[in-house]
Amino acid sequence: MNYRYITIEGNIGAGKTTLATKLAAHFNAKLILEEFADNPFLPKFYEKPQQYAFPLELFFMAERYKQLKDMLQIQDMFSDLVVSDYLFIKSLLFAKINLKEEEYSLYQKLFDIINPQLVQPDLLIFLNAPILKLQQNIKHRNRSYEQQIADEYLVNVHDMYMQYIRQHPVRTLMVDMTKVDFVKNPGDFDKLLLALGKDYEPGIHYL
Repeated sequence: MNYRYITIEGNIGAGKTTLATKLAAHFNAKLILEEFADNPFLPKFYEKPQQYAFPLELFFMAERYKQLKDMLQIQDMFSDLVVSDYLFIKSLLFAKINLKEEEYSLYQKLFDIINPQLVQPDLLIFLNAPILKLQQNIKHRNRSYEQQIADEYLVNVHDMYMQYIRQHPVRTLMVDMTKVDFVKNPGDFDKLLLALGKDYEPGIHYL
């Protein structure tokens, strides 16, 4: 496999962490998981989004930057591959949905300063799941602060990701999550491993 840094992305509840963990274990790779639970503004944001959106997104951006900067600089003598369950650009995408215009303008300036300092992934695996599937997964994992997430919000997140992927030359493997189950069906995971053996050009490719 020619990829040294693979990122799994998708909407809330798409299965990013599950797949990233499974891939990292298979390849004995370094695993980077988003530490969302440490964000003290997250439960407050779901209760009062307008009041807590800005500190929420600032905290996320700072934590993601620190984690990626630290982890990607550490040389792992046992593994040349890194697998993560988020793109740093998601900070900007979610900020565009959640912040007021003036707040987003300031946020973007900060993002543009620090983003060039980070290594970008060689391959993005995007888990594309319908809203019903996302809501089922959200309900199943039972995080109390997520249980009231509206379908409209998930649609906005999906649209923002799609807009980014279409407008940027990201090497993307698009996975239809209505057709695969990487946990229950080993054959689906094997199919993904075969796909990772291909040398994709920048753009959208489908599993």
